[in-house]
Amino acid sequence: MSSSPSSPTPSPESLLPFADFEAASYAVLDYLRERINLRLWMVTRAEGDDWLVLAARDKAGLICPGSVFNWQDSFCYHMVAGRGPSIAPDASRVEVYSNSPIARTIRIGAYIGVPIMRTDGTLFGTLCGIDPEPQPEEIAAFQPVIELLSRQLATLFEFENQFEREQRLRERIEAEAMIDDMTSVYNRNGWEKLIEKEEQRCRRYGHTAGILIIDLDDLKDINDSEGHEAGDVLLHQAAKLLQQCNRASDVIARLGGDEFGILGVEMNSRQTEALGERVQQCLADGDINASVGWATRHGEVDINQAIKQADRMMYAHKRRRKHASTER
Repeated sequence: MSSSPSSPTPSPESLLPFADFEAASYAVLDYLRERINLRLWMVTRAEGDDWLVLAARDKAGLICPGSVFNWQDSFCYHMVAGRGPSIAPDASRVEVYSNSPIARTIRIGAYIGVPIMRTDGTLFGTLCGIDPEPQPEEIAAFQPVIELLSRQLATLFEFENQFEREQRLRERIEAEAMIDDMTSVYNRNGWEKLIEKEEQRCRRYGHTAGILIIDLDDLKDINDSEGHEAGDVLLHQAAKLLQQCNRASDVIARLGGDEFGILGVEMNSRQTEALGERVQQCLADGDINASVGWATRHGEVDINQAIKQADRMMYAHKRRRKHASTER
């Protein structure tokens, strides 16, 4: 009696949990690439107008991790909205896909895509694949498997995101030694340490972040005319107002002298602008003259670049305020 062939016994190492969401994403892409012969597979993040590639396996040399496209130009945008199918073996037969702007820059013969959803029902991104050539209709049979893998990635992201929220709290506790004595907000060392950690998260998950730079216009004059005690009171009042108009998850720091910085965690450009306007109004209501600039960290701009952009906006605001005051 002949025995049926048996599957090889997996090694213990091959059954270890994935190190993180990124490692799991690449394992999923490798699995799909082995079973469905599309030349490009991706895990993406949709954030505002940006469609960011977090992980990619690309035989065609079309796209690399970190690439940013316009979300509304993509096939995935129409797929998520229900205007196109999750699997299009011949994308040219789907009008909304063949008319998409991305089809004019990248040759897409076949398309597969499913959403990656958060537990609150909002969209995180997509698990998708494309090939320059149309593919057999049989690839449609893989849709349940691809949807299952998408849900598993979504579950891992949610658990990892919760861990990262807890990690942020631990980082804040560790950074308490880096508190500015005058204002009870973080000092520059604390700021630099925390934005470095946040930039790592932004790169891993495609998060956005808001940056504000605030400069108190009158501190030098108050120090000169009323003494440093009065200047210290101004700094303390400004820090207190900044804490009142920000979320507990955001980072507020005194960067030195009369300058403050705010890091808005997972804050998009619209939210950053709203925070900038709120900070301006909050300080004005407290009779504190300040110049404020803001910028957003997104797929093509890292946190340090956003700080430079916000700094330039702050100085432009300061020049306008000085010009307006000399005309009065």
